[in-house]
Amino acid sequence: MDSFGFHDGNIYDLLDTRRFDARQDVNHSLQMHSSLIRRLSLEKVMEGHQGCVNAVAWNAKGSLLISGSDDTRLNIWSYSSRKLLHSIETGHSANIFCTKFVPETSDELVVSGAGDAEVRLFNLSRLSGRGPDDNVIPPSALYQCHTRRVKKLAVEVGNPNVVWSASEDGTLRQHDFREGTSCPPAGSSHQECRNVLLDLRCGAKRSLSDPPKQLLALKSCDISSTRPHLLLVGGSDSFARLYDRRMLPPLSSCQNRMSPPPCVNYFCPMHLSDRGRTSLHLTHVTFSPTGEEVLLSYSGEHVYLMDVNNAGRSTMQYTSGDVSKLMSFTPILHEAELQLPVSNIFPSRLTRKCNVATTLEKCRKLIKIAEKSLEEATNYFYGIEACNEIWDGCCCDIEPTLKHECLCLRAALLLKRKWKNDAHMAIRDCNNARRIDNSSFRALCYMSEALSQLGKHKDALEFAIAAQDLAPSNSEVAERVENVKKDLAAVEAEKNNKANDGVPKSELRGGRILSLSDILYRSEANSDASQDGPRSEREDSDYDEEVELDFETSISGDEGRDVESNILHGSLNVRFHRRGDSPRESTGANGTCGSPSSSSQNDRISYQPEAVIDMKQRYVGHCNVGTDIKQASFLGQKGEYVASGSDDGRWFIWEKQTGRLIKMLLGDDAVVNCVQCHPFDSVVATSGIDNTIKIWTANAPVPSIVAGGAERPETADVLVTMENNQRKLCRNREAFLPFEILERFRTHEFNEGTFHPFECTQS
Repeated sequence: MDSFGFHDGNIYDLLDTRRFDARQDVNHSLQMHSSLIRRLSLEKVMEGHQGCVNAVAWNAKGSLLISGSDDTRLNIWSYSSRKLLHSIETGHSANIFCTKFVPETSDELVVSGAGDAEVRLFNLSRLSGRGPDDNVIPPSALYQCHTRRVKKLAVEVGNPNVVWSASEDGTLRQHDFREGTSCPPAGSSHQECRNVLLDLRCGAKRSLSDPPKQLLALKSCDISSTRPHLLLVGGSDSFARLYDRRMLPPLSSCQNRMSPPPCVNYFCPMHLSDRGRTSLHLTHVTFSPTGEEVLLSYSGEHVYLMDVNNAGRSTMQYTSGDVSKLMSFTPILHEAELQLPVSNIFPSRLTRKCNVATTLEKCRKLIKIAEKSLEEATNYFYGIEACNEIWDGCCCDIEPTLKHECLCLRAALLLKRKWKNDAHMAIRDCNNARRIDNSSFRALCYMSEALSQLGKHKDALEFAIAAQDLAPSNSEVAERVENVKKDLAAVEAEKNNKANDGVPKSELRGGRILSLSDILYRSEANSDASQDGPRSEREDSDYDEEVELDFETSISGDEGRDVESNILHGSLNVRFHRRGDSPRESTGANGTCGSPSSSSQNDRISYQPEAVIDMKQRYVGHCNVGTDIKQASFLGQKGEYVASGSDDGRWFIWEKQTGRLIKMLLGDDAVVNCVQCHPFDSVVATSGIDNTIKIWTANAPVPSIVAGGAERPETADVLVTMENNQRKLCRNREAFLPFEILERFRTHEFNEGTFHPFECTQS
């Protein structure tokens, strides 16, 4: 794949265009060009914090960097010297999760949000003339109206007076410095802060077809830099929400619980919209620099790209009925429904005519790479990337036969690779292949295999039989039919055993100890009739009898741990309750956000689910399980590359258009959480569990897909790294309760909200 260039073209050609087209801002394209990204390496490790660095942000001019940490300090760094200028003792009593420079204030005002549910504003001009050690200044504003951790702050370009805070209490609040610089603590008798812009305490949806009822603990928010009236939020369910601030009701008090206001758009990949799992949630949402796209990062999942302005296009929008139709056999599909890439979304960087003959030759070579990967049963990843390059990079210039071949090959490779949600991606490809050629037995056969991997054996049999009708003499198709029939028989036998014995015999054989996952997520006998068999991935099961685990502790940060002996002090209270029972945060007068449980069925019947915008691209290879502050970011002023931190201590960069992995760098001893690109230069700042901030620049002598730097060279094989991350994603529930809890305390991860829906509260 390295022999095929990237879609931003040759950097020398790009430089030449400056002589012919003075109107083109080449600097925007040069900032994060592929040739520079592949030379990224570690330039500087900046030390100055005494805890995990949970937030980093540049000022608008790129001259300063601010960071927030578990040590409750805000550090201000000079970009030019890479040195610490100020370290502010904020007065927060818990970990700082977010921080920002307030725009249009000459970089004098900074704001922070923390685990103590407070938002604090500081005026850096009060530090004038002081040294790094003289850093105690009182906050210029203190807002204590949230009841849970503040996870994200947002500011509006050109607005020096307002900051928005998103909290796990389910509210997004608007703090206007002109109206007041303080508010009473949450729960006080005088609390009447009318600053609630979004009340989503009854806003979470278990699935697309369910009405919002539970608490939506907000994890992230963002305001569009090009259309600042657009507000994006994400939290403790699978749906990101886009709001138009001009259409929202007036600011309200938290005393009265409000119904969630209508949003402009919902965003969620179709295969994640109907899971019904409380553990699936977003850790980060953000707008692209142009405001035309959004990026969503999920816990225990991948990173996904969506279009903001495609609500009217049927190819990008779906409803709850489309989810089931995608996996049900339909004899005839309409070609108009084919989800083709839109060429003008990614315009060519250079003013040159497209050479169709060259493109076709390139695609044929890529097809051969994919075929070789499938035949040799090796390097499925590179075969899939070859197909991605055809479909996402050249699709508009090739004939239908080649498109069909590309889709079938990619589906086959995905089913062989078996990374998380690969089966769902294969289903998409099979449906698109059938719309190109409705007589394609290969598409039907691969569709059957994908459904089998998802445990939908009855549907799989329908597709297998349809494939056999089209190719009665094909031995592989005949074998597929027989395999599905055997799977169905095995499922029926297992169900009969469960019905007779109550407990699967396999759980008692050999006296095996049941894991937490076995206890919480075992209900095959009670699952929906459409779930015909066991899942290949536990996360893909829609169990009706899931149990939520609620967790409380009196420990926060390092206060409860003896550093010398590494002994944990404190009390632990664990409560189990059936899913559907309302947690204490979401209870109203009758115990639930919405109607009483007796009318829940009527609510579901009367509720009309909203249409949702589907994914445009998926980015895989990293792991996002350990922390719920992990970011996914656009790189550069054009946002043509996507980056994310990972639980393996690395951070990953992909080409936005094709999802192709372009760079993988080692950035932390444990976890990389934050990735922030400099506003103008080819520079990236990262942070995570380490106490340091790392600055990355394009100074490596040789371009490569991996790089380390002077601190610790990266030599690990790319595929091995990504496969290890996929295994972590697929087994994130396979842990025993006592070890899991103690281990997460030991590694600080509870402070970052890792074990959703648990909560850490300070004593």
